[in-house]
Amino acid sequence: MLDRLTRHWVYGGFLCGLLLLLLAPVLVGSWPPVLAVTYLALPAYMLHQYEEHDADRFRLAVNETVGGGYAVLTTAAVFWINVPGVWGVIGLSLHLAVTRDAGFALVPAYLMLVNAAVHLGHAIVARRYNPGLATACAVFVPLGGYAVVLAQQAGRGSIEMHAIALAVTVGLHVAMVAYALRRRAALAG
Repeated sequence: MLDRLTRHWVYGGFLCGLLLLLLAPVLVGSWPPVLAVTYLALPAYMLHQYEEHDADRFRLAVNETVGGGYAVLTTAAVFWINVPGVWGVIGLSLHLAVTRDAGFALVPAYLMLVNAAVHLGHAIVARRYNPGLATACAVFVPLGGYAVVLAQQAGRGSIEMHAIALAVTVGLHVAMVAYALRRRAALAG
């Protein structure tokens, strides 16, 4: 059962993302804007992940480009990176933004912006589309940028919160690349 879940999680995520968007006016209509946009990061990411991972496109692209043909990302790794690593981080950030400090809204904001920068940078270097590029540019850049602006306007965009959010986000992306490179070295050696 876990194997099926790790191979097909993206389809449930896509449908859940649509449902979360449909429920957004009911759930977050009375929330402060900075918290509402933090909530919206989750369904936005779920729709982005569908573009990335439908038909296993992202994993295959990473295995081709970063892995040099080696299976540096497995379906299980992709599941763990995206479900707890993205959904969990966004959920925890929303919880902390509500219960501790609205500055934690910067974590999903930077998660989207850094992800978009990686997709865009790769597209420029490779001079071609990569899985996830369209939603990264069309959704993540404006939504992530707006979230940063809202955090600043709410007085929650301290230098420390920006540094924490950026460190978490860059750390997650670096960890994924390091994992893939470590696997490539192990598989090639």
